[in-house]
Amino acid sequence: MKVKRIVSEERMLLPELRDTLLVVEAARIESGEEMSYELRKSIEHANQLSKTSSEKARALVDELLKLEKMKEDIAYRIANLMPRTRDELRAIYAKERFNLTTEELDEILDLVMTHF
Repeated sequence: MKVKRIVSEERMLLPELRDTLLVVEAARIESGEEMSYELRKSIEHANQLSKTSSEKARALVDELLKLEKMKEDIAYRIANLMPRTRDELRAIYAKERFNLTTEELDEILDLVMTHF
């Protein structure tokens, strides 16, 4: 399938994607359409990797964006991955030009744990 043009683009959290894919799956089952291999694998992938509900993930992103050294793409990455340790969180920040202090890392991890 060739993409002719992109109509719109928006950032989406993995739990939100899972919810959208489940709606598509239900519609396909109801209409009797066969699901493609790619769709089945996408649903399986989203189900396995989503660690929280879409509402909690969206609330986490909103709270993370209030922090000082937080960019939107990093907030989405944190909400999708839900890191549990400082090392996992440092890996997310590896490409950034600044380092977070232990207190800042702990603050982010506390937010993640409250939305798990």
